[in-house]
Amino acid sequence: MNKICTSIEQSKKLIELGIDINTADMLWTYDFMVNDINGLNVISELLKPEENDIPAWSLTALLKLMPKSMISTPNPLSTNYCCRNVEFDMEFYADNPVDAVFEMVVWLKENNLKEK
Repeated sequence: MNKICTSIEQSKKLIELGIDINTADMLWTYDFMVNDINGLNVISELLKPEENDIPAWSLTALLKLMPKSMISTPNPLSTNYCCRNVEFDMEFYADNPVDAVFEMVVWLKENNLKEK
């Protein structure tokens, strides 16, 4: 299964860092977090989270959290994806674009960096 949004742990980290949950465009529902069916968690579009639901961010939503100078592209030297910021000379690699961009968003937030 292809990863289409932040994991529950990644979502909690973004919330802990102060990312506005209104920027999330998906939702981990409490029912499916508790009743994991055959190892697959079900995600639904974010309308109004109920208590215990956890917002999640798709790749598109994560990209909107980054400065315009940020890019996410497949790494031509491997099967990994690379999220790179030339301005800050920083790169993150992952098996999927969601994880690569998540790492960059966290690094930017933790270092209080914005586009100059």
